Amino acid sequence: MLKALILELHEGGDLDDLQKRFNELLGDVDATEIAAMEQALIDEGSLTAEQITKLCDLHVGIFEDALDQHKRPEITSGHPVHTYMQENEVARSLITDLRHKFSPELIEKLQQIEIHYTRLQNQLFPRLEDAGFTGPSQVMWAKHDEIKDLFRQKANINVEEVTKQIEDLTFKEETILFPTALDLLSSKDWAEVRNGEEEIGYAWVTPGTEWIPITPETIHQPERIKELDLLQLRTGQLSLSQVSLLLTHLPIEISFIDENDTVRFYSDTPERIFPRSPGVIGRKVQNCHPAKSVHIVDQILEVFKNGKKDSAEFWIQSNGKFIYIRYFAVRNKDGNYQGTLEVTQDVTGIRELEGEQRLLSWQD
Repeated sequence: MLKALILELHEGGDLDDLQKRFNELLGDVDATEIAAMEQALIDEGSLTAEQITKLCDLHVGIFEDALDQHKRPEITSGHPVHTYMQENEVARSLITDLRHKFSPELIEKLQQIEIHYTRLQNQLFPRLEDAGFTGPSQVMWAKHDEIKDLFRQKANINVEEVTKQIEDLTFKEETILFPTALDLLSSKDWAEVRNGEEEIGYAWVTPGTEWIPITPETIHQPERIKELDLLQLRTGQLSLSQVSLLLTHLPIEISFIDENDTVRFYSDTPERIFPRSPGVIGRKVQNCHPAKSVHIVDQILEVFKNGKKDSAEFWIQSNGKFIYIRYFAVRNKDGNYQGTLEVTQDVTGIRELEGEQRLLSWQD
């Protein structure tokens, strides 16, 4: 019955009428039932993730009264969901201040909500995908991008639109996403969500310390034994720790996906241009991009796999930096495709170079 109501909405049904019929027929549902309904519509091909994204605000509109009656999750301080909800509370407070009196400083502060979204994308969504629940990473990521696009308008930003969208997302998180995630994920899953959050950072808050996962070994890897064997490389020998250090100290960021489109590695450089965290390892690369750009990812991979192309390049300007992004097909000695290497570099300073510098010019 839930699916029938949503399909009728997508066919142009009246929201008020559908909400009235929902209240008469079903009266009350919990978050997991709504989440399962949207996931089922995607899985069976009745609706695409893009179609659900366009009307997801109206979906919640049908169920809003029922969802609002349920209490928000009460979680121990330090648990990822507790931290997410702390950030939501700060966001709501900033929105109240903005509506009372606009200021560019408040807008800039509110924009830190993007860190919250990045943690969801890199840490929580991969675990939900492992549990067969792909809807959030497809639908909510698109909404995250819409909010980021609004922030990029800077002086011309539509304050009412961006604050409303953030409020709507916090409602969806606390009434649908988080209750569903708590129902689906194990203690081990939540330990993996927590592991790596610091690499991305937090919006405004510092996580508590009361929550201790049942499986601490998923957070703290045992101390690595001293390496005695060297890796025999084609042009030399290196220990595993040396390889790790070299990759970390490269003046570029690299990521590698294998021949099955699975993320296998990223270089954990001190100051990354694009955030990464351990949650992306083992994830399909298509799920690491918003839905609107997945077709570009698939296009690159297709021509790499069929041998028509060996590289692709893009360049963008972000936060005053000129970013150069390149993709390279990785092939073995027989020319067989083994994966794709992504290389990202801040070339702002390089583009400004002129003339020559042949002598050392360190400053004291």
